[in-house]
Amino acid sequence: MRFIAAVLLAAAFPGSALGAGLVQQRDLRPLGPSGLSPGVFELVGLHWRGPGVVRYRTRSLDGHWSAWRLSSDEDALPDRGRELRATRGWRIGDPVWTGPSTRIQYRAVGRVTRLRAYFVRSPRLPVTAKRAEIAGAPPIITRAGWHADESIRRGAPFYADGVHLAIVHHTVNSNSYTKAQSASIVRAIELYHVKSNGWNDIGYNFLVDKYGQIFEGRYGGMTKPVVGAHAQGFNTGSVGIAVIGDYGSTAIAPAARAALVSLLAWKLDLAHVDPLSSVVRISAGNPRYPPGRALTLKAISGHRDVYPTSCPGASLYSQLPSIRTAVSRKGLPKLYAPAVTGVVGGPVRFTARLSSAVTWAAAVRDATGAVVASGSGTSAKVDWTWDATTVPAGRYTWSISAPQMRPATGAIGTAPAPLSLKEVRVAPAIVSPNGDGRGDEAKVSYRLSASATVNATVQDVLGTTVATLFNGRRAAGKQGLTWSPDAIPDGWYKLTLIATAAGKQVQTFTRFWVDRTLGALAASAPAFSPNGDGRFDSVRLTFRLFNPAHVEVRILRRTQIVATLLQADLTPGPQGLTWDGGGLPDGRYTVAVSSADSLLTVTQTVPVRIDRKPPSLRLVSLAPLTFRVSEPGRLVLAINGRWRQVAVRRAGLVRVRYSGTVRGVTAYAVDAAGNRGRVVKARR
Repeated sequence: MRFIAAVLLAAAFPGSALGAGLVQQRDLRPLGPSGLSPGVFELVGLHWRGPGVVRYRTRSLDGHWSAWRLSSDEDALPDRGRELRATRGWRIGDPVWTGPSTRIQYRAVGRVTRLRAYFVRSPRLPVTAKRAEIAGAPPIITRAGWHADESIRRGAPFYADGVHLAIVHHTVNSNSYTKAQSASIVRAIELYHVKSNGWNDIGYNFLVDKYGQIFEGRYGGMTKPVVGAHAQGFNTGSVGIAVIGDYGSTAIAPAARAALVSLLAWKLDLAHVDPLSSVVRISAGNPRYPPGRALTLKAISGHRDVYPTSCPGASLYSQLPSIRTAVSRKGLPKLYAPAVTGVVGGPVRFTARLSSAVTWAAAVRDATGAVVASGSGTSAKVDWTWDATTVPAGRYTWSISAPQMRPATGAIGTAPAPLSLKEVRVAPAIVSPNGDGRGDEAKVSYRLSASATVNATVQDVLGTTVATLFNGRRAAGKQGLTWSPDAIPDGWYKLTLIATAAGKQVQTFTRFWVDRTLGALAASAPAFSPNGDGRFDSVRLTFRLFNPAHVEVRILRRTQIVATLLQADLTPGPQGLTWDGGGLPDGRYTVAVSSADSLLTVTQTVPVRIDRKPPSLRLVSLAPLTFRVSEPGRLVLAINGRWRQVAVRRAGLVRVRYSGTVRGVTAYAVDAAGNRGRVVKARR
């Protein structure tokens, strides 16, 4: 069995004598009398593989060995698939504050295939307290105050729709720490969670020490619903608060209890959550509750309520009922569970509960801040309905307030999208209204972000408006119109679109051309067979010029020019030329005719195919009369001496309908290029 020790000496802080953080790995030898000496450390955490566990103890600076500890899987975890990738396959142990120590001894209990030990050293630095600028907030030591290392954060914070409950933890650290060490403990937990576990940040949202100091935890804003990594399956929508220490049998200190009550009272009041209420939450998945499992929880719950763990310790967990009661009595009066049901365009109901019967008021405001509806009453319940049946669609803000209570606010409806005109296009970019059926009309398309009055005009090269295509109301979304520029001469033009709505106006444009010079390009047949048999040996190419132009006729295979048939200045009128294939191999080609006049070059194309290979024909059965043909074309056959033709639209089986008995048949296939296949004969 091979064990690895990862030694993490973490002290990357300005002015610290400890220097930059250091991670070392070393092979561990079997347990000796003196154990492993990784240097001075203050926190240790184990990662291991296998079904067994690890017992370990540490020696302090004064040479005193601690009691043997049994490694336990850390139960404060991120939700699956979010921050656990770095430790997949490893069992993650709790970080344990040991105080300044120099040695560790360990023993595997059961099968342990790999072991990784993390030793964290966290310097003591001065801390500063900052009171949150919100009524009722207790003094909180911010991340800057305890010198969080912001450079190691692995990602931006995630946010829930709100805070719905609080989950209380203990850190399972030693309870023998000084007030000055508390910030170092918080920083060491941050380093362990990020550097060793690979999480984005410290897992807890807040931490409380036994002296009543409150520390800001995970980055993202103390007043916001930051998703932590403390209660796998239930991190979203909960605030995780950890009391520093082990409270399995030790009672929480009065100062810590008072700070916990103050923090819970403030945080739940921000979310308007009644600390005595219950909530239903859906598990995101953990070993106890599979994904999708609904669970009814107290608004202040212990970690053991949502995960298979003893956290927050039997002693602290037993005090949660009295803590809930104390939180419910602190900071009164309060407003609980504000809710809005309904949508703009119908009745909208506003409800809430108050901690006591008082005069309350509800108001709805439009985008300008003007009050569009209001209601009031005197009771412990808010219940008011706004008749929004005839109210214009839009986004509105609402508030429910009462004297000395934190007001509840929110929004309803959908804000109109900012007016915009996008994806403006004229197709084709060169319009040729010459009556040949190709590009005679311009198809104008655009996308509106909101309903608006749209004005579409066309300007010539001098900026003069020569046509108004449309002026009227259009709904949001993809819009289009078709326009025939018969009345304007050849030239360069600009399409201008102006949209107006709610006093706002946006404008955009795109350019296009009108050129009638070239038209009516056609091939006499889609395929020909230049094999000298006198059938479809060439193809006739025709087009028409409406103005004098320099004309080039080229043959392309895919995008490569393989032949040039014509380069000449031509006069207006019908044009034509014959192409015999020029010795090119069988395949698909494109005939491209380009005309260049004083304005621009216009190109039209037509596909042709050279096919010298005759089709194959096979008789499948006489009854019913069925053939298999290799390609589309014609089937020429004589049934009982009488000739007929059958069109073949696709390769494959062709069934020929015949009401009598087929005594004899003679047949051959002819493809689109005029190639004739071999004759097939059969008699009954």
